[in-house]
Amino acid sequence: MTPVFDVAIVGFGPTGAVAAALLGQAGLRVHVCDLRDSVYDKPRAVALDHEILRVFDQIGVLEQVEPWIEPFTDSEYVGVDGQLIKCMTTVAPPYPMAYVPSVVFSQPPVEQALRDRVAALANVEVALGSEVVGLVQDDDSVTLQLRHGALGSADATTSAIVARHVIACDGASSRVRGGVGIELEDLGFDEPWLVIDVLANARGLARLPKVSMQYCEPDRPCSYIIGPKNHRRWEISLKEGEDPQQMATMAGAWQALTRWITPEDGELWRQASYRFHALVAQRWRAGRVFVAGDAAHQQPPFLGQGLCQGVRDVANLCWKLVAVHERRAGDALLDSYGTERKRHVQQLTARIKGIGAVICERDPVRARARDAALLAECGGVVRPEPRQNVQPRLEGALLGADRVDVDAGHVVAGTLFPQPWIVQGRALVRLDRLSGTGWRIVTNDAGMARAVPAIIERQLRSRTVEIGDDDAALREADGVLASWFRRQECRAAIVRPDHYVHAVAATPTALVQQLHELADRLAASTPAFAGAL
Repeated sequence: MTPVFDVAIVGFGPTGAVAAALLGQAGLRVHVCDLRDSVYDKPRAVALDHEILRVFDQIGVLEQVEPWIEPFTDSEYVGVDGQLIKCMTTVAPPYPMAYVPSVVFSQPPVEQALRDRVAALANVEVALGSEVVGLVQDDDSVTLQLRHGALGSADATTSAIVARHVIACDGASSRVRGGVGIELEDLGFDEPWLVIDVLANARGLARLPKVSMQYCEPDRPCSYIIGPKNHRRWEISLKEGEDPQQMATMAGAWQALTRWITPEDGELWRQASYRFHALVAQRWRAGRVFVAGDAAHQQPPFLGQGLCQGVRDVANLCWKLVAVHERRAGDALLDSYGTERKRHVQQLTARIKGIGAVICERDPVRARARDAALLAECGGVVRPEPRQNVQPRLEGALLGADRVDVDAGHVVAGTLFPQPWIVQGRALVRLDRLSGTGWRIVTNDAGMARAVPAIIERQLRSRTVEIGDDDAALREADGVLASWFRRQECRAAIVRPDHYVHAVAATPTALVQQLHELADRLAASTPAFAGAL
């Protein structure tokens, strides 16, 4: 059958909605379906970071989201005897991405803003109350069989759609992932936890800690997170023998909260028991089908990276799909999605598990040894550590060659490119809004800017942006990029559409060589069913 849609997205949660917006605003014909007919009215994810806010700005929802986000407070880790043993914070201003680096948010209105953005795109078709019940693919397309209406109802109907590619964003129990035979690898974490969300009143707020807390106590490890406005969250480890279902009742939840508050101090918004896992898909592509978000990975919640990882997935995949659909790149480009994202997820999950190991030590002797070791490392003075330090760089064959300082382990390619505020008259504007968010060559040297071949700009559909004091250059407000270029010992950066550095260069010759190599890579063509991680 001839594809009716360029891409079909299964799942209209935040990950699927961001994918639909990225592809739709690029002009692709998109179909997105979801079994639910409305946004879930309870919070699940609670944290975002500046990389995700940058993507939100890219799809045009930042202003709609801003009322529902607040800066993430410091997170203080207290040990066996209640002493401070560790502290996570945020980097100091000026912020490298021009957004607060770590924020908390209210998921229902943010998710609705994402859906509203997708609804405004005429080339995106949304089918709510619909589930995938069958999938068949061939060399050219994927056919999805859909059921519409309540499961088992007499008025349920079926239909079929055909798309060139499919993105499975249908959650941890993904039917699409199972249907194409993608299995999950266990990264070694499986624990029962109770998650409680409370809307605290004035009395409750007065009683509660003023920063987020990690209680690294052997008897009952738990996390306390300050959400937006009066939203407070607890993630509480369950003990052996405790009944998860009973703990998730109203009575069980309030009993678990007696250390902090009582029913007179607020109202329960949500309480649910979970088994936190660390899992990653063995493959991220099966023919024309890709997995993303919870369908591709699950990780413990200790740094609030679950939703962030899903948005990173589709930000990585969607620009590649656009390039292939517009015939500006060969199919091999799509193989790089799984290679890059799987490695990143594995590395970040390992670091999250390391954080979890600090929090979740159940043996009192080992917990005291942990406390002593952490305090010895900092000389008895706990220094706040930015949360952003745990983020690994991308790795993969698509990234350009880079200057590598072996002794320092310094690699620039695969790191996030900064975004400064740019002075525009009396106003300040984020760089992305002026440069666009496709391929960019950003430099602080006029000679480097002039060296970029026009034919390469046309092939990449890139834009060359000069930052500096010349009349033709953009002037930044806080020196974020000037400092970055000095630290990286370069004068130009090739920036990908997902805001990661492809390569840096210190000379015009090196820059032109990097650009030609990039153009050759994107032009490469391979069979449609090339293998991928």
